Order: sequence, then structure tokens, then C-alpha cells
Amino acid sequence: MATPLTAARLLAALKAEGVALREHAGWRTHNRNDKGPWGGVNGVVIHHTAGASSLDLVWSGTASLPGPLCHTHLAKNGTATMVGHGRANHAGTFARNAHQAVVAESPVHPRPDAAEPVDGNRHYYGIEIENRGDGRDPYPAAQYDQAVRWAAAICRAHGWTHHSVIGHKEGTRRKIDPSFDMNTFRTGVAARLRHPPEWNPRHESSG
Repeated sequence: MATPLTAARLLAALKAEGVALREHAGWRTHNRNDKGPWGGVNGVVIHHTAGASSLDLVWSGTASLPGPLCHTHLAKNGTATMVGHGRANHAGTFARNAHQAVVAESPVHPRPDAAEPVDGNRHYYGIEIENRGDGRDPYPAAQYDQAVRWAAAICRAHGWTHHSVIGHKEGTRRKIDPSFDMNTFRTGVAARLRHPPEWNPRHESSG
């Protein structure tokens, strides 16, 4: 487990990786720390929003699930908005076998067990990628590239490999997000980690 990055260190890591950042007013102290600790951290969780125009939702949350619902919201145009720092309501509970695979940085991410004793909100950073998640809504190249950069930046800052990246659907049977292949996504993160953070390859759409 690692100590979470400070807000300043997180911003610096993301900017160095080329993430197109915007800061929501108040994000540095917007968290759910009153409900439990954040950290040590073990990895990052990739989500899709399952809707459109969801920035306000991930900031505020709902009556039953208060915000922030992630640490970063990623718009279709590739703008990454920082919405929280600290514990966020994004992962919920995780299966132990799924969590242990991340801790071990295993190349195999098993189907999660039915039992979910791990507090995912404590141990993970989370990003919500704007997408309906219906298999028909595309991820524009700029958006997908920014998601890869976001994950790589945090892994690089902590000295983690790409196997510290997990899809929400890989941590629990309750979820189906994100609606793209996580092995392909992790391959993209691995490619970035083999290069310096300022690396800018030619972008291709993920579909």
C-alpha cells in the first residue's frame, strides 16, 4: 500500500503526463473522509458514467450516494476535471481476489468472487469517463488517450505497473463498466510507462 498523493503532487503528475486538466472549485477538500480513511492506496479504477452531461452528478452525487463519485471526470473532448481529493464514492466494495490481484500486480485479473469484503473507496483512485456504456456510444480518440494518460500518471507517480489498473467490472460482479476491454487499456498504460511522461505517440481511436 502507498500513501495517497497530495493534491499538488497529483496535479503535477497528471500535467507531466499531458492530461488536459481543469480544476472544479473546491475539489482539493471535496471528499468523504468523514466516512472512513483514504489509503493506503493500491491502484486506480476505471469507470464509465452510464450517461451524458454527468460532471455535476459526479461532483454532487445523489441523496443516497453523496459526491464526489470519483477523483476525476473525463469529458468527451478529453477535458479531465478534478472533482475530489480523498475518499470518494466510486468503487464501493470489492472482491478480495480482485483486490489481491491488483496488490500483487498480477497479469491475471480473475473473475471477482461473490463476497466483497474490501473497501474499494479506501484503496483506489477513480476516474469517470463520459460514456453511456451501451456499446454504441464511442470513446473519441482524445478521450481514450487522456484516460490512458491519467492512469499512467498515477501509476508512474507511485512506481506501479499497468497491472495496478482495474476496471470497475473487474473488482465486483455488480458492475459492467467500463465498456471497453481492460487488457487493451492496460496495454496502452504499459506503453506509456515504457516512455517518459512527455511521450506523444500518434493517436488512434479505440472505437
